[in-house]
Amino acid sequence: MIFIPLILAHLLGDFLLQPNSWVADKEQKKGKSKFLYFHVLIHITLVFIFLWNVQLWWIALIIGITHFLIDWVKLQFQTAKTKRTWFFVDQLLHIVVIVLLSVFYYPYLKWEDLFNHDNLKIITAVVFLTVPSSIIIKTLISIWTPVTVEHSKIQTESLVNAGKYIGILERLLVFVFIIVNHWEGVGFMIAAKSVFRFSDLAEAKQRKLTEYVLIGTLLSFGIAVLTGILVNT
Repeated sequence: MIFIPLILAHLLGDFLLQPNSWVADKEQKKGKSKFLYFHVLIHITLVFIFLWNVQLWWIALIIGITHFLIDWVKLQFQTAKTKRTWFFVDQLLHIVVIVLLSVFYYPYLKWEDLFNHDNLKIITAVVFLTVPSSIIIKTLISIWTPVTVEHSKIQTESLVNAGKYIGILERLLVFVFIIVNHWEGVGFMIAAKSVFRFSDLAEAKQRKLTEYVLIGTLLSFGIAVLTGILVNT
């Protein structure tokens, strides 16, 4: 399999071996920046090094050409507001190219090998623990949503949708800990969440708000634990 070497080459070339000064110059001069071509050359060189097979020169060439085209398009169309979006689109396209090359090079890899019963259970569980679980928890505890001045102040001072994404991350981490049979990690997550979350709630001095957050936290952890147990069975 050439997937891992190509991913390693991509990570080194795109993150470790690309100084911020290069990125700034590319964003300013776009396709006319010499560092765009240096960047592509580094990727081609890294692919050659990690594959260490002259007969696979065509893979290094395809990586170089596609990397140049993807980066060029990103530089042409990204703005200050869409920079974050284009970053993820850029990375996704690079990974798609690597996956396609890996499958083409190793044609014996079949889709049914990737999407077998066990893998589908894990993928389904991961998807369920993201937005669907957030909506379910929000719906379940909506009848207890506290409407107070203190609660509104806390909501205003917090990041937009921070609670939603914190919940998703904590459920995914709990799920991973259960899948790899490290239940002590679940205990650590609960302890860490309690320390950081309830120290903030102490300032509000609202018992209803504290109980509301506690119910949401226990539901979140409970769903993640139950999902992990079901996948492991």
